[in-house]
Amino acid sequence: MFFASDNAGPAHPKVMEALIAANRGYAKSYGADAIMDDVREKVRTIFEAPDAAVYLAVSGTAANAILLATMTQPWQTIFCADIAHIQEDECNAPEFYTQAKLTLVPTTNGKMAQADLQSKISGEQTRGVHGPQRGPLSLTQVTEKGTIYTLDEINALTDTAKEYGMKAHLDGARFANALTALGCSAAEMTWKAGVDTVSFGGTKNGVLGVEACVIFDPQLAWEFELRRKRGGHLMSKHRFLSAQMQAYLTDGLWLDMAQAANARCAHLADGMRGHDLASFVFEPQANIIFFQAPRREHKRLLDGGATYNVMNGDPNAGTPDELLIGRLVTDWSMTVDGINQFLDLLHG
Repeated sequence: MFFASDNAGPAHPKVMEALIAANRGYAKSYGADAIMDDVREKVRTIFEAPDAAVYLAVSGTAANAILLATMTQPWQTIFCADIAHIQEDECNAPEFYTQAKLTLVPTTNGKMAQADLQSKISGEQTRGVHGPQRGPLSLTQVTEKGTIYTLDEINALTDTAKEYGMKAHLDGARFANALTALGCSAAEMTWKAGVDTVSFGGTKNGVLGVEACVIFDPQLAWEFELRRKRGGHLMSKHRFLSAQMQAYLTDGLWLDMAQAANARCAHLADGMRGHDLASFVFEPQANIIFFQAPRREHKRLLDGGATYNVMNGDPNAGTPDELLIGRLVTDWSMTVDGINQFLDLLHG
C-alpha cells in the first residue's frame, strides 16, 4: 500500500542486470561509450528524429535546468504553469542555471489554457530594456496534477509561443505515462506538436536514475554540452547511465512499465469511485490520483498501513471533518494485491 511516489519504487530487474553487465571491463568515458551510441540511435528512432542530439542526465531537475539554460538568455523569462515542477520543486535550479526568471501561467486542473498563456506572453517585453524579454515556454506532461494535455492543446500552446518567436520545452518526467494514455507516438507529442526540447524521463518509470535530454535542433547541441559540463553534470563513468537507458528502451520496456503503472492507477480509481467520503479532485488520467476526504479518513487510512502524501494539512492534528487532499501514485511494480488491500481498508 505504498502510494507516496513513483520515485520510491524499485528499478526494474532488467535495468539492474544491464548495470552489472556494463560493469565488466573498460569503456570510454564521458559519453563516448559504445552503449551510448546505441542509446542515441534508439532515442532517435523512437522520436522519428534522425538528427536529434541526445544526452543523459542523472535527474529531472538537471535535465530541465540545463535544457532551459540552453534555450534562454539571462535577460529573458520562462513561461510555465503556476504549479510546474520547475516552479515548485526544483529549488530555483532553472533560475540558477539560466539566470532568468519564471513567469507563471494560471492553470485549471493542472493545465494552462491558450488564452492565459497568450495574456502572460503579451504582458511581457512591454517595457523595452527595463523589463524581461520573452524566453521559452515550458510544458509538463503528465502535469503535476496527474492530468494530460491533448495533442491539440500542446499544438495550441506551442503555436502561441511560436507567434512570438519563442521555443518550447517539455518536462516529460512521466513522458511514457502520458504517451501510453494518449495512444500517440513520441514524435506526435513533441516535435510534430511544436516542441523543441524534451526532458525524457526514466527515473519515475523504473530505472535507477537517468533522464534523456532530447534536442531536435542540432544547433543547440554544443551549447548544451558546454553547459552540462560547466554545471557539473557530465558523468565520467557515463556507461552506467547509458546502460540504464539502453535497458529501458529495449523491447519496449519503458512502455510496458508505464502501461502497468497506468493500469494499476485505473484499477485503484475504479475501486474508489462512489465512496461516500472520498472524491476525486481531478479525474485520473495517468498514474496519479488526487482525492479529497475528511481528516479522520486520512488518519484511518494512514494508521491502517497506507503510505501516501496528504497535500494540504496534518492528518493527525486538526478538525476531524476538515477536508484534506491526498495524492496516490502508482508505479510499474505496484501489485493488484496491494491496491485491493488499500481498497479494502478504504471501504472497511
